[in-house]
Amino acid sequence: MAKLHAIEAARKIKMLVFDVDGVMTDGSITYDEDGKEYKTFNAKDGHGVVRMNNAGFITAIITARNNGTVKHRADNLNFTELYQGYKHKLPALEELMKKYKLSLENVAYMGDDLPDICILAGVGLAACPADAVQEVQAVCNFVSRYNGGRGAVRELCDFILEAQGIEKEYIVCEGKNR
Repeated sequence: MAKLHAIEAARKIKMLVFDVDGVMTDGSITYDEDGKEYKTFNAKDGHGVVRMNNAGFITAIITARNNGTVKHRADNLNFTELYQGYKHKLPALEELMKKYKLSLENVAYMGDDLPDICILAGVGLAACPADAVQEVQAVCNFVSRYNGGRGAVRELCDFILEAQGIEKEYIVCEGKNR
């Protein structure tokens, strides 16, 4: 089955699912001398996820690693679902689709590496950062202009909102200027 054009596919999306390393981060994994793992996330990407939540979309993370930093980020951004420790991601996606009564055409997934292909090959909107491996880019109908952890998530969120005609919210600051 040929992939739908990205705009057509984006109009049908109800759930966004993200990998973490290389998508929500730049893929770097930093450890301190005690083995504690650190990750760096992009604030603009985070605001994109918040906007999707506010617009009523289901947001989820499926990642092979199990990390407290990812749980903290998911909680901080109010992700609807978090699946950690899933080396095989397709069963987690199938569980999510069943829970929310969605089909593959209603799902956008952003991944960057070979373990993501099994999901990307089937979802309605298959997305990846600009620095995803070539095999992933080949199966995606949305390739961001930005690298993982550097705005790719935000670009995807904005693209879906725009395709569905959902206006960007503008925050008006109250109070006096200083």
